[in-house]
Amino acid sequence: MANACQSQSMLSLLFLLICFLPTAISRAIIQMPYEHRLHRRDEDLFCESWRLSVETNNVGYWTLVPSKCASYVELYMNGDKYISDSVAVALDSVAFAETINVGSDGKDAWVFDIDETLLSNLPFYKIYGYGTEPTTDAAFNEWAELAAAPVLPASLKFYNDLKQLGFTIILLTGRTQNQTVATVKNLVIAGYSDWERLILRGPDDNEPAIVFKSKKRAELESEGYRIRGSSGDQWSDLFGYAVAERSFKLPNPMYFVP
Repeated sequence: MANACQSQSMLSLLFLLICFLPTAISRAIIQMPYEHRLHRRDEDLFCESWRLSVETNNVGYWTLVPSKCASYVELYMNGDKYISDSVAVALDSVAFAETINVGSDGKDAWVFDIDETLLSNLPFYKIYGYGTEPTTDAAFNEWAELAAAPVLPASLKFYNDLKQLGFTIILLTGRTQNQTVATVKNLVIAGYSDWERLILRGPDDNEPAIVFKSKKRAELESEGYRIRGSSGDQWSDLFGYAVAERSFKLPNPMYFVP
């Protein structure tokens, strides 16, 4: 009889634990200070939403990646998600390109940015916390002179698809003309070839990127080019005037160029 009573007591205690312990734990968590509840998953959710905001240009002008998102951006840029996102952009781009009836006059053009569009500067930005620390033009210039930026594979495939479709390819970059030799060398090493023109900033091209690139696209149109498509990692590569029929933005949560 005593054993039966003890068993019944144990069952009752177990029932109480099952029913009320989760509630008690939940209340304890809710009552914790906010900073104690900010687990890694919470930070990942914040950083994922932050990346969406910068990619869609909802944030507008911004300077540095939030420090708490350094690990998130590192994992994204080095992981499968960045590759998958880049492939998705390339597939959407080629799907549009295939709808264009490319003429025989060589005037159906596709305009590409270079950095984070055809070439990746990830080794450089790794040194600066994947965008959480400020860089300098001088430091980037030294990196560019190495001609060591790796290829973005999805972009290279799309680039070659465009050549097969008969598009004229024009490269329009914010790099300066004194980086021409290193830039051409890097592009060739990465596997790119047969572009029609490489346009870089001259000594007097000191305006913001969106103005500089709009001006150069307008000059192309004045020469009779039909800018069918445009690819870039910055909204300033794609917005402004003399824009392409369709523009395609590649992912880049590391920096913003106005």
